[in-house]
Amino acid sequence: MALTPARTMPGVLELLPLDQIAFQRMLDVIRRNYERFGFLPIETPVIEYSDVLLTKTGGETERQVYFVQSTGALSANKVDEGMPELALRFDLTVPLARYVAEHERELSFPFRRYQMQKVYRGERAQRGRFREFYQCDIDVIGKDALSVRYDAEIPAVIYSVFRELAIGPFTIQLNNRKLMRGYFESLGIVDAEQQMLVLREVDKLDKRGADYVRDTLTGELFGLSAAVAAKILAFVQVRSSSLQDALDKLDALGAGPEAMEQGRDELKEVLGLIHAFGVPETHYALNLSIARGLDYYTGTVYETTLNEHPQIGSICSGGRYENLASQYTKSQLPGVGISIGLTRLYWQLRDAGLINTATSTVDVLVTQMDAAQLPAYLALAGELRGAGIATEVVLEGGKLGKQFKYADRAGIRFVIVLGEDELAKGVVTVKDLRREDQFEVSRSELIKTLRVELEQAAAMG
Repeated sequence: MALTPARTMPGVLELLPLDQIAFQRMLDVIRRNYERFGFLPIETPVIEYSDVLLTKTGGETERQVYFVQSTGALSANKVDEGMPELALRFDLTVPLARYVAEHERELSFPFRRYQMQKVYRGERAQRGRFREFYQCDIDVIGKDALSVRYDAEIPAVIYSVFRELAIGPFTIQLNNRKLMRGYFESLGIVDAEQQMLVLREVDKLDKRGADYVRDTLTGELFGLSAAVAAKILAFVQVRSSSLQDALDKLDALGAGPEAMEQGRDELKEVLGLIHAFGVPETHYALNLSIARGLDYYTGTVYETTLNEHPQIGSICSGGRYENLASQYTKSQLPGVGISIGLTRLYWQLRDAGLINTATSTVDVLVTQMDAAQLPAYLALAGELRGAGIATEVVLEGGKLGKQFKYADRAGIRFVIVLGEDELAKGVVTVKDLRREDQFEVSRSELIKTLRVELEQAAAMG
């Protein structure tokens, strides 16, 4: 019988164990920081009713959705009899909206949630684009109202995450959709749909450049005058270098319609509170080109970029929305949130050489010198595990060199040898494969010594 070729479909990230450990440690850092700021975990099903999932989306999103074909007990005949259609979630925001609407009476508001799960999109297979990927979201949802102060807390969380991930200098860039809409209104662009189209175009500034945006705005689709286009480009190219610089540049925009004034006041408050949260001024800035293409953002918007690797683009983004679950409940549920697309971020960082393969989650390998002494090796491993040291035992024996080679390939740094000489002297030999040296230590001091070695190894990375 012919063998079936072992293969994965395009658009998925399948990692070898040491890479998976590195990925998992990034997840752990994100989770730890989310919880440190008081966010609570939730999970939602990967499969949702399609009519619930697609309530708030357009045709472009629907074309990327994976619909679930009923199998087994859910026969085609039963589907024909009116069973609801199912689909895989394409983000975590729509399931959050459904979750909050469904459990509204059971939740405490403001509801502070984090969610770290896989989502699925029918992306065209290409380098760096994934069909299955992790999103790591935080959101604060209010009942009837939500203070803009929460808009300042989100960047504080993100700063904490990326500082601990230690992936290089980064900047959290902020803008406000009300400020942008109000400014467009002052230029005579008052139609909401046209404002949204202009927002989407200026959001392309960093990717496509000023000439492209100018040509589009003055082209047939928009028909704006060269003077208006020039003012828009001057507006969206505003950047700040410090908190005071940001406040001064906001004041320099001059007076405008009510929406513009409200957006400016919100940005000023958010920028000042970010400073109060302890985020250094070097790590956040005003960027009036940040618009975020999604229609539901209504106020503060965020994008975070690596200073030394701008080609990577935004590594997390989000913003404020006025009514999260308007399709599912009559309650007003305003919120603010941000998302880290971890699968793509990990792939980009690894591709750019900014992260390395991790060491093993196993701290120590106990070798086997003599099969007759296996009970002694197992007892030693039990002592180490009881002290919180992750330990593997070689159960099948073989040449010692081969056992060392196994440990090295598996990423295990410390190897213990307990042979006849060691047993006679009441010691063990510990070999550090990274430093390529070894030492003897008494059984009574082994755990203490290993803890010191492991702490030093962790500190040195």
